[in-house]
Amino acid sequence: MRVSVDFGIGKRLCNLTALRKVGFSANRRLLDAQTISHDPIIGDTVFQQINQPVIVNGQRAAGLRFGDPRVHALLAAAVICRLQPDGFANHHLREHVAEFLGLEPDEITPGRMTYDLRRLRLHGLIERIPNSHRYRPTPLGWQTAWFLTHAYNRFIRTGAADIADPGSTAILRRALSDLAARSGIAA
Repeated sequence: MRVSVDFGIGKRLCNLTALRKVGFSANRRLLDAQTISHDPIIGDTVFQQINQPVIVNGQRAAGLRFGDPRVHALLAAAVICRLQPDGFANHHLREHVAEFLGLEPDEITPGRMTYDLRRLRLHGLIERIPNSHRYRPTPLGWQTAWFLTHAYNRFIRTGAADIADPGSTAILRRALSDLAARSGIAA
């Protein structure tokens, strides 16, 4: 039976150093490619664009501040409204936002929702469907809304609750260590 050789290097023990060099080189190229495809600076740019005020075609829109309950209600509602095939209108968003804030829909005025729709649109999270009064989330918009909603609800609020409860610091430390390990950073 004939054994094939990879990279033109035999499999004998005397070739171990050469095999190690080839393996290290391949691993280094793979890590470099992964680093290029996962650039956290891009994420910081997206995060800052959402949180900071923007001016688009002379129209100014306030930032969508991470941690603001109204912003998180808007983002969560945008994620839900993505499921509507013909888009969503002002009153659809108002119903969901009111529910997330623990309010009745009539406690939020249509004018306030128009302001919030404008903010979401100018930040590039939603787009208006032509010739209608309906909107749909952009691909970046719904992914950003989904990520920020989950990060806040599942990590920030849970972690803050663990910090507030002195008996649960072991749980928080374990969760932070797991997150750090998955992110590739030291805990």
